[in-house]
Amino acid sequence: MKLVTFRQGSSTAVGVLSGDQVFALRDYPDMQAVIANWPQVAKEFNAAAFPGVPLAEVGLLAPITPTRNVFCVGWNYLKHYEEGKGKREGQEVDLPERPTFFTKLPTSVIGPNDDIPLHENHTQRLDWEVEFGVIIGKAGKDITEEQALEHVFGYTVGNDVSARDLQRAHGAQWFKGKSLDGTCPLGPVIVTSDEIPDPQTLDIKCLVNGEVMQESNTSRQIFSVRRVIAELSAGLTLLPGDVILTGTPEGIGNARTPPIYLKDGDVVECHVENIGQLKNTVRAGL
Repeated sequence: MKLVTFRQGSSTAVGVLSGDQVFALRDYPDMQAVIANWPQVAKEFNAAAFPGVPLAEVGLLAPITPTRNVFCVGWNYLKHYEEGKGKREGQEVDLPERPTFFTKLPTSVIGPNDDIPLHENHTQRLDWEVEFGVIIGKAGKDITEEQALEHVFGYTVGNDVSARDLQRAHGAQWFKGKSLDGTCPLGPVIVTSDEIPDPQTLDIKCLVNGEVMQESNTSRQIFSVRRVIAELSAGLTLLPGDVILTGTPEGIGNARTPPIYLKDGDVVECHVENIGQLKNTVRAGL
């Protein structure tokens, strides 16, 4: 099932996307409530005749706005790690034997068609990173790899837009450079986990102004979704509605020769197979 959060007129609702129709789940105020009540929601939807609204008549929002920071994984594709060698400006490390984690603030989250602020007064090196996103559905701590996918509610697409100069300017941490407002497009939908039984088989791609910049497959992740959940949950409770972005493949702007950074008017498209695409325009002055 494909789930969305959308705006119609002055109201916001959650719903099911089927074909080109959106079916509102009026009894549930947000995606957190849908996740918390999922078996009942699915039962009610499949048993009822819901009135649909054409997708063209609504505006899609980020399918979920997490109540906690978005969890992110760095260096999870080998070629991405290798393309950055010599370009990390004093932050060179050996390829980690365990996942590298950082977070993005909830205020960075925007919708699948929203404008990305250029933040031209704060960064000159805004960069793209297409990501495969995981939505947690069941709380857990010390989750094993074998049990990990049982805790997944669904999957989405993310773009970990990054201010590379700010990543380097505040010590050996990435938080500031990753958390500027509006730098985490999510969507367009959450695909429930039953529709993607194996998350390590999906094509992933990013285009800027129609040119393919990143293209890979989640099978090339160093740390699988199972491993990421197991490592992240060790001593740390994951909660329903938590969002995990699982890393970006090679092709970022900062690693190119010469480097390429986002500018006003650039259109960034992020695709993950069987989920959909984000299409965001970069805008100065926001």
